[in-house]
Amino acid sequence: MIPSEIRLRRQARVLHVAFEDGQSFDLPFEYLRVHSPSAEVRGHGPGQERLPLGKENVVITGVEPVGHYAVRLTYDDGHDSGLYTWAYLRELGEQKAARWRAYLDRLEAAGYPRHKDD
Repeated sequence: MIPSEIRLRRQARVLHVAFEDGQSFDLPFEYLRVHSPSAEVRGHGPGQERLPLGKENVVITGVEPVGHYAVRLTYDDGHDSGLYTWAYLRELGEQKAARWRAYLDRLEAAGYPRHKDD
């Protein structure tokens, strides 16, 4: 499914993604950064996943189309190596509540005190 709209909403700190079937999602910058499909976050194989810390206030500074299948997001922390395919963006939208809860639980288990500016 191809997005019909991808809009960076800096003030709200979300990437708005709408699909042709009417589904749409507002994906927070932090959520996208910590779920980057890059090797930095996913590792190079099963069991090598990493928990990015200190991403509460990260900002997306660029959205670059990659062919007809993905976008590359650039963050103000220098990260820009993950390609977010249309299918992955939809998955992130559909699973946002569960993935967000799991991320917060992992931070708590790691003893990380999450601090958000806003």
